[in-house]
Amino acid sequence: MPTTARTLDCHHFIDGKFIPSLNGKTFDNINPATEEVLGTVSEGGAPEIDLAVKAARRALYGPWKKMNANDRIAVIRRIGDLILQRKEELAELESLDTGKPLWLSNSIDIPRSAYNFHFFSDYIRTITTEATQMDDVALNYAIRKPVGVVGLINPWNLPLLLLTWKLAPALAAGNTVVMKPAELTPLTATSLAEICRDAGLPDGVLNLVHGFGPDSAGAALVEHPDVNAISFTGETTTGKIIMASAAKSLKRLSYELGGKNPNVIFADANLDEVIETTMKSSFINQGEVCLCGSRIYVERPAYEAFMEKFVAKTKELVVGDPFKEKTKVGALISQEHYERVTGYIKLAVEEGGTIVNGGKRPDGLERGYFLEPTIITGLSRECRVVKEEIFGPVVTVIPFDTEEEVLDQVNDTHYGLSASVWTNDLRRAHRVAAEIEAGIVWVNTWFLRDLRTPFGGMKQSGIGREGGVHSFEFYSELKNVCIKL
Repeated sequence: MPTTARTLDCHHFIDGKFIPSLNGKTFDNINPATEEVLGTVSEGGAPEIDLAVKAARRALYGPWKKMNANDRIAVIRRIGDLILQRKEELAELESLDTGKPLWLSNSIDIPRSAYNFHFFSDYIRTITTEATQMDDVALNYAIRKPVGVVGLINPWNLPLLLLTWKLAPALAAGNTVVMKPAELTPLTATSLAEICRDAGLPDGVLNLVHGFGPDSAGAALVEHPDVNAISFTGETTTGKIIMASAAKSLKRLSYELGGKNPNVIFADANLDEVIETTMKSSFINQGEVCLCGSRIYVERPAYEAFMEKFVAKTKELVVGDPFKEKTKVGALISQEHYERVTGYIKLAVEEGGTIVNGGKRPDGLERGYFLEPTIITGLSRECRVVKEEIFGPVVTVIPFDTEEEVLDQVNDTHYGLSASVWTNDLRRAHRVAAEIEAGIVWVNTWFLRDLRTPFGGMKQSGIGREGGVHSFEFYSELKNVCIKL
């Protein structure tokens, strides 16, 4: 069980201070594994967002701007150091909030969150710009300036990891920020505000407002005229709403949205490697990962052997208490999301599919939003369960006969975030990877990330790219200076 002794009530963090909502409103934070109340969260709206934006605007032209690059980089690196110092506490908070296994929070979420700060504090030193000489007439050179006040709107599935993925480059580029974490997962965002303060970040550089989306803090942040850019990770429908609102002030936007990612397995692939990685890409974090391979396509000669091993390994997964070492699959994030995911499982049966594993609440778990890892076969490409993002431990498996056939099915979606291709044929690997309409294609692996590389989606899976220099292209303005010689 958790050992953290800190209070689990969460307030806003504005201009260096934790404050309640101006009207005193709060909402309950629910533990998805027990359905018990963890604490209360201050519910912010337009007044709190306005205070936060004004604080960020003052800090943008105050001590943060006056701080030299080396001192800013030292503060950013120190944030990463302090995250590691509080690793066990943060991992417990993350698992309490999300229902994910503690070993997962400890091994991925928190270390990667710290590394985001360490990486971007180092990478900012490598960023260069261009210079162009016009014969003997003039010299042009480009310089980078902060975009300004940036709004960061974050999802609930990887709360700290994805928040730091935005915050670290935003700070490294010299911006000030207002964060709006998901209302379902406020704990580690609140801790991050503490850590940034303790690391020496000047007041107002980082501000945090808790609340909801429509007619609440999220909408107020997007619509605020003094916010220069919005970085949003979340569901595609919400992204469309944000785009419409942000258009009024022509805010810069960066989106990482939904995915219905294919996992394409050719018969010549190493089946043991395929199974080991497919277990992760299907069910890690309860399948609540935008990059999960939820559409599995298997070349027909390997289909029977794949299904036999895949089902057997899935049956071995332990679903239950996130704080028990043997647990591999925790709880879904909320009652609403649980009903949404199980609704798709019922729909799969209506559409003619067969549930070959899972599909129900595990025996003995009467409380909490637990669901057995679910494998579905027998569905055609037109079925909603194959086409729509479910965002849970649910995958469909479909056999295919030719490369052309599978590419046609893989690309028959309005999503285009990621894909995995499994083959030992080098030419086929290059050929198929090039033809798949997705921002990221892994070959014989999954979720192997070099933070220097571009990350983002095609189609309705996102706008823009993050990672390395691509993050700074969003979080900075490039200005050209022309000097007549």
